[in-house]
Amino acid sequence: MRFSISLFLWAVLLLIIFGKYGYAQAEIQQQTVSVSGEGIVKVEPDLVTVRFGVVTRDDDPVKARQLNEEAAGNALNAVRALDVEERKIKVTVLQLNELREFDRERRRQIPAGFEATRQVVVELDDLDKLPAMIAQVTQHGANRLFGLSYDIQDREQAQNDALRKAAANAREKASVLTAALDVELGRVLRIQEQSFRFPGPVAVRAMTTEQMDAAMDMGSPEAYAAGEIEGRAQVQIEFLIE
Repeated sequence: MRFSISLFLWAVLLLIIFGKYGYAQAEIQQQTVSVSGEGIVKVEPDLVTVRFGVVTRDDDPVKARQLNEEAAGNALNAVRALDVEERKIKVTVLQLNELREFDRERRRQIPAGFEATRQVVVELDDLDKLPAMIAQVTQHGANRLFGLSYDIQDREQAQNDALRKAAANAREKASVLTAALDVELGRVLRIQEQSFRFPGPVAVRAMTTEQMDAAMDMGSPEAYAAGEIEGRAQVQIEFLIE
């Protein structure tokens, strides 16, 4: 009986010893290096959304509305003349507000007529048409320019390009580390996408039509400069060390 117990204890001890040895061997065989990689892409916008407004005033609300409809129609026709598709033109519902101003003599607010406002949103996928469109709408009824928003049509392509760069960056880092330690870089064991940051449409500040006209007359690129949209991707990749 004692012999059986002793034999059993020896067997357990051997299992523990060889188990630890085997685990250590596995650790040695599975040494890895884990690195992060970042990819940055800068894309020129190929889509712009223009928001402009038509504002008219008159003492008679009906007249203010009629003036607005006429001016808005002229501005829309100016846009259509540039072969912009109808589905890319949106017009908001007209708003009619009573105006009031402060009478210093009577020291109170008094009626000052009516203001009719309508906003038009145009999406352009041909940025070459932008200067001409802005010039045309401001000459044919639009008297407010609420701003421009630049974007890109194929965001998925930009994301994929950033991920490719991030993966290449991670491999380059791993190669540098293994070369410095005089070991060989092996196959990929694990890949994890950590983040992808791509801003929404880039807005350009609103301008009065007078400011925009003056900027274009002077040849200023800031009047409708698109710039670039930057996207960043980060990945974590684990490589086997040979």
